[in-house]
Amino acid sequence: MKNQENKAQFIGNQIRIARDEEGYSQADLAKVLGFETPTAISLIESGERKLTAENLELISKTLHRPVGYFLGIKENVVDVKVALRASKDIEKKDQD
Repeated sequence: MKNQENKAQFIGNQIRIARDEEGYSQADLAKVLGFETPTAISLIESGERKLTAENLELISKTLHRPVGYFLGIKENVVDVKVALRASKDIEKKDQD
């Protein structure tokens, strides 16, 4: 991201996507964050209002996403079952 405005827009867009996927309205999320109106969420999602770290953490918990999701950080997830089954040094009973 080239500048702070782009960062705020990216984060806001990620929040909107996650909020929609979780079935929260802007009013619902505003209530969770203690905002009086959903306008605050609208401004955050458009990148016009910045978030505190505390609010980002609360959004993360509420929308069931890691904080890194909102920042564009991809997590490397390893499927342990596949990794164990691929190992030839582990006995069948241990793989199961």
